[in-house]
Amino acid sequence: MTIGFDSVPRNLRVPFVYAEFDNTNAVSGAAQMPYRTLACGQKLTEGTQPALQPVRVTSAAQARTLFGAGSMLAQICAAYLAGDAITELWAMAVDDNEAGQAATGSVTITGAASEGGTLVLYVGGHAVSCGVAAGQQAAAVGTALAAAVNAVADCPCTASAAGGVVTLAARHKGLACNGLDVRLNYYGESAPAGLSVAVAPTGLSGGTANPDVAPLIAALGDEHYNIVVWPWTDAASLRALEQELLDRWGPLRMIEGVAIAAATGTHGELGTLGDSRNSQHLCIAHAHGVPNPVWEVAAAFAAVAAYYGNIDPARPFQTLPLTGILPPVESDRFTLQENNLLLYDGISTLYVDAGGTVRVQRLITTYKTSPNGAEDPSYLDLNTILTLGYLRYDFRTYILRKYPRHKLADDGNNFGVGQPIITPVVGKAEAVARARVWEELGLVENVDDFAANVVCERNASDRNRLDWLLPPDLVNQFVVGGVKIQFIL
Repeated sequence: MTIGFDSVPRNLRVPFVYAEFDNTNAVSGAAQMPYRTLACGQKLTEGTQPALQPVRVTSAAQARTLFGAGSMLAQICAAYLAGDAITELWAMAVDDNEAGQAATGSVTITGAASEGGTLVLYVGGHAVSCGVAAGQQAAAVGTALAAAVNAVADCPCTASAAGGVVTLAARHKGLACNGLDVRLNYYGESAPAGLSVAVAPTGLSGGTANPDVAPLIAALGDEHYNIVVWPWTDAASLRALEQELLDRWGPLRMIEGVAIAAATGTHGELGTLGDSRNSQHLCIAHAHGVPNPVWEVAAAFAAVAAYYGNIDPARPFQTLPLTGILPPVESDRFTLQENNLLLYDGISTLYVDAGGTVRVQRLITTYKTSPNGAEDPSYLDLNTILTLGYLRYDFRTYILRKYPRHKLADDGNNFGVGQPIITPVVGKAEAVARARVWEELGLVENVDDFAANVVCERNASDRNRLDWLLPPDLVNQFVVGGVKIQFIL
């Protein structure tokens, strides 16, 4: 017998025709890599989902129930689902750090309304409308405005009034709420005549102590999440996250993922933040001037990366819309020069089109230098990481599926047809064949060079091990075009 059967025994004498099935060649084409996104964030006490327990989320309404209306994590889920309702979304909550302080801000109202109208306050991009009657005094308007804020369930703040001063307090303790945007008349509304309304120029401030993320990271276990929405940008949280993602990327776990965060601040503060990080598994987008909370901006970027990265990991994300994100006003938008500097600092950038839609300008990682400090753009674009992750997944899946219980032998032997044996020549041919598939998908180029340089050999120390060296030439992204118009008169 030369055919290698899996289940039909050799010692049968009972008359019959025994047939088995072999599906190792049944599947062709590229693997369908399942994408999963994980949203991390703080919950409120009224949320029904216990902290540190992952749960699949399919709607914004469900997230409000699980984590509390107006909570950071409920808003992250809602913002993500607005941009990507297809990718499987999981969420894991943490409680506030009890030792922390909640960020606060104020709105000061003086005078008396000489006419009726509507006062429109935007808190973290959420519009709060307060009706004002003619003759109403500042203290009464303040009380009414505080009540209007508290009536908006999804508002990230609560409010209290004393006289004409309305104090806003973030629903969560922690650093993440510092800089939460508070402004009047975002869409050009006007306050009723006779009233003077002043908003603290920095939004909310004074928040301290983000949650300890170590228990959250430990609770992740070995579940594979391709994209992680990360709302905290303090050094301790980012370092813990980077170490976990680096370990996940390694060959022993192979559950690689990338985290996407966002930050606000001045141009200098954002540059300093970007310069402090150097991870190919972390993206930080700037949210300067954006009314939405930074965690919603991070969720919108993550939705773009997951949805379109799963379609084609090598295709750049530039020009894709950030669904639900309000544009900065003209005076708050960074110039081309400022965005270019941020991209060298490792900060991803956005822009606003002529119609007011906020779009991805460039989505990059924070990786800038090699371990020895040399400038290194090899992991600059997120597309590189996503493409490499897919190539590894596809090759590994293909080999495991086609060669589940095969024997390993040297080349040049005269084995019977159908024997379940792999040899180095077969292994090399399989690698080249996969590269041709990747070429058809537009993920790699110059496959003839790949074929000339790929290596497949039996390990010298372990005769049961087959080793590959794969040198794929990744397709790049068309990001910058240079044109010289040399005219003739």
